[in-house]
Amino acid sequence: MSRWKLLAFLALTVTLVSSISVAPAQVAINIGVAPVCPYGYFDYSPYSCAPYGYYGPDWFTGGVFIGAGPWFHGPHGFYGHVDNRYDPQHGYAGPMPDRGAKPFTHFQANEARDGQGHVGDAGHDGGGEHSAGFQGSRGGGGRR
Repeated sequence: MSRWKLLAFLALTVTLVSSISVAPAQVAINIGVAPVCPYGYFDYSPYSCAPYGYYGPDWFTGGVFIGAGPWFHGPHGFYGHVDNRYDPQHGYAGPMPDRGAKPFTHFQANEARDGQGHVGDAGHDGGGEHSAGFQGSRGGGGRR
């Protein structure tokens, strides 16, 4: 009789183990919507709007800012020019644009960064770039 009990116990165990469903793990990170800023936004939290002159034109595709930080949408290996003299982490305390402010053009690069703020080589000289800022109609921008 113990053989039948053992066989029944094994059959019950196999049935219970095979009926357990394993749900796949789901991880969701919600970073929200990227800020709408006329000249882009800093590549570090709290992702405040960057002032005019911080980003060069290589950060804009068709007049639209390609992003920084968790919203970066540039190509793999991208490094674009910035002027870090307009970065509060480098001592800048001047005016900051409001979201939706109208941009204007002028730029003097002194550094190249990727979308996450890492300094690197952009592969070209940023000294001749002169039209930074948003140039489309999205986000309150316009070309001046």
